[in-house]
Amino acid sequence: MPSGYPEEDFLMLSGIQHIAFCERQFALIHLERQWAENSLTVQGRHVHEHADDPFENDTRGDLRITRSVPVESVRLGLRGIADVVEYTRDDDLPANESLHISGKNGKWGVSPIEYKRGRPKPNDADEVQLCAQAICLEEMLKISIKNGYLYYNSIKRRVKVDFDDNLRSRVELLSRRMHEMIGNGVVPRAIKKSYCNSCSLYDVCQPGWTTADRSVENYLKSHLSDRYDGAG
Repeated sequence: MPSGYPEEDFLMLSGIQHIAFCERQFALIHLERQWAENSLTVQGRHVHEHADDPFENDTRGDLRITRSVPVESVRLGLRGIADVVEYTRDDDLPANESLHISGKNGKWGVSPIEYKRGRPKPNDADEVQLCAQAICLEEMLKISIKNGYLYYNSIKRRVKVDFDDNLRSRVELLSRRMHEMIGNGVVPRAIKKSYCNSCSLYDVCQPGWTTADRSVENYLKSHLSDRYDGAG
């Protein structure tokens, strides 16, 4: 077993997408247990309904499809569910990139598939979540996984994601940061960004009121100053 986190310290793998998007969002969800839905999260849940059906597993010739697959990594200290894991027969794969499936001939490669609402995003939140799933599968299956796919509902197609060294390093960094933030128990101050308006936690977060220049301290100082300046 690789060195890493004890089981009681495992965190939700889905949190790596939250922290990649916004540390404050991660803290509100995973520290304060806040959650709110908007039209985007509802659409996303509907997209996952078919992908996460464990009774929809299927084998089609040289392709085996499994859904709602539990994954975990001791090294990352993460545990979650992969929407879809596909096993594709390819007898040319090297031994370290393939496995043998009971009752099936040949070598089989492994690829995680994650279903997403909307279109590819300008940030890497989706990619790091998928790569974290791959690292979990690698640890569990004792193989190397080179790539996976993000299926975006709006464009109705898959986008290939290569699990290169830079993306893997990003996953390692974010997973450590997740454990650090949970250990510290501190919710970061909001920083107003253009993407805040699409966040389902906007009303909970209130980024317009918790930024540095609109802190409670500054608000009180301003109003007290106005009161005393106006006093006769």
